[in-house]
Amino acid sequence: MPAEAAESVFPQLEALLPHVQKPIQYVGGELNSTVKDWDSCDVRWALMYPDAYEVGLPNQGVMILYEVLNEQEGVLAERTYSVWPDLEALMREHGVPQFTVDSHRPVRAFDVFGLSFSTELGYTNMLAALELAGIPLEARDRGLDDPIVMAGGHAAFNPEPIADFIDCAIIGDGEQAVLEVTALIRAWKAEGRPGGREELLLRLAKTGGVYVPGFYDVEYLPDGRIARVVPNRSGVPWRVSKHTVMDLDEWPYPKQPLVPLAETVHERMSVEIFRGCTRGCRFCQAGMITRPVRERSITGIGEMVEKGLNATGFEEVGLLSLSSADHSEIGDIAKGLADRYADDKIGLSLPSTRVDAFNIDLANELTRNGRRSGLTFAPEGGSERIRKVINKMVSEEDLIRTVATAYGNGWRQVKLYFMCGLPTETDEDVLQIADMATRVIQKGREVSGSNDIRCTVSIGGFVPKPHTPFQWAPQLSAEETDARLAKLRDKIRGDKKYGRSIGFRYHDGKPGIVEGLLSRGDRRIGAVIRAVYEDGGRFDGWREHFSYDRWMSCAEKALAPFGVDVDWYTTRERGYEEVLPWDHLDSGLDKDWLWEDWQDALDETEVEDCRWTPCFDCGVCPQMDTHIQIGPTGKKLLPLTVKNAAPSAG
Repeated sequence: MPAEAAESVFPQLEALLPHVQKPIQYVGGELNSTVKDWDSCDVRWALMYPDAYEVGLPNQGVMILYEVLNEQEGVLAERTYSVWPDLEALMREHGVPQFTVDSHRPVRAFDVFGLSFSTELGYTNMLAALELAGIPLEARDRGLDDPIVMAGGHAAFNPEPIADFIDCAIIGDGEQAVLEVTALIRAWKAEGRPGGREELLLRLAKTGGVYVPGFYDVEYLPDGRIARVVPNRSGVPWRVSKHTVMDLDEWPYPKQPLVPLAETVHERMSVEIFRGCTRGCRFCQAGMITRPVRERSITGIGEMVEKGLNATGFEEVGLLSLSSADHSEIGDIAKGLADRYADDKIGLSLPSTRVDAFNIDLANELTRNGRRSGLTFAPEGGSERIRKVINKMVSEEDLIRTVATAYGNGWRQVKLYFMCGLPTETDEDVLQIADMATRVIQKGREVSGSNDIRCTVSIGGFVPKPHTPFQWAPQLSAEETDARLAKLRDKIRGDKKYGRSIGFRYHDGKPGIVEGLLSRGDRRIGAVIRAVYEDGGRFDGWREHFSYDRWMSCAEKALAPFGVDVDWYTTRERGYEEVLPWDHLDSGLDKDWLWEDWQDALDETEVEDCRWTPCFDCGVCPQMDTHIQIGPTGKKLLPLTVKNAAPSAG
């Protein structure tokens, strides 16, 4: 890499900033950001969350890898985010390449360009960044001096739709994986880059934990289904395994969370209190692919909170996980932190609370020092029947009892989250959401003695995801989704007695169809993504930038030569014998177990949480040589320092 290629482009960029919205997001220099000396490092990473700064900066995954890499001697990592269309146009006009916010170096000067995809709707943003960086869009066109383009994050568990554009993908936890990749790149560079780019990718692929799409050929059947996926190089594994970090206390990141300069979607410091989930909700990809459960210890959490608050000055701590109230010591964690920070008025928050894990003591601890905002619960399905199908074991009585407790203890606002378009769902299942919301308001007025209470019903469209029991399920069409939601809206609005107290928020069915196309797509979808990008598609996760018509017309043209269409990928049910595009990527889950769970769903059979009951043989623990790691440790969070003369017991 020529030295001048790594010089800052800030002088050229600065001249453009007065002409764009929110220029502060491109400036860098955030509290706790890191700029290392370029020449003293031999492996250099550009990390991207392919969305706007305000969404990308708080992303835990990128923040953790940024810190893990920068702690290493001789390694640097810088961040880059998607630029808004106003700046993109100016950068193209003035020849300014995609840059990092840390030192404004061109992304093409780095060894690795790593992208973290938590949603598939960021794929067009990746192509914009590649083109702005001067990196060829297709992996096969890249040369020795182009970075290795690497995908990670939850969407990388099916990277096939972007197989043409990435050099490799890593599935699972990134902390150890990025260090292994760094060591391989360092050795290859020290040897003088033998065998070029191909040799480096081969070394990565041979580890068994890095997927290089170019080393696999996909063969198709006459009807469009996949016949098989075959390695085309010797030494490349038939299946690629996910990475799992086992002792979270050994990885207490981020230690120095980034504090944004511009306003972002989350203005708080977050601590991941455990990883993985075994509740077994059949729609939930995150719960399936992050197994097994690994808890952070109560003392480990306490230390992370203390360090993070000292490093940032935030006034709220988010206790993150897929189901935070399921931590075996959540009560002690909440009480310990509320006691410790009582004088500092540090608020605590959980992303959302399971109805059956909620208790008023926990809720009171969480709100003791902060403001009492609304409570969010996610029953997911409107009827008891559909909740059995999705394995979300919450009865309506549980929910009413829980909200009664909340309203009776002074809460005024409850938000309920549901999905529309779940397998086997009927109009009646969805209309029962209105009945549930009515009962919630009725009960709330009764126990609070006030009419001044609210219940907001928020509804998302269901999208079947890879590595879940619903990976075979048909998706509900956009038209049917919209019709079903219109009936529900009319029912809520038509209720003269309670309707005014019920808020109703929903997404139309169209973005879900595009997400479904991308989440269960194969390599043929790459042509669609490229066509949408070339037609101006960007920021597809943003309502104001998303164009359903553009996606559909591009898909129609791009897929015609293959004899398949959007419905084939979305609303079609798959059979047991079909080879799925992601079958060669091993999430640790046994495919037969997933299929049996899909059959249980169709029979409306519930399955217990294996964390507290005997194992159901999902395959993760023996295959990954791991185990469920849970407390309790029996320790308490004593105050670290005596903040006043008469400290309260912790």
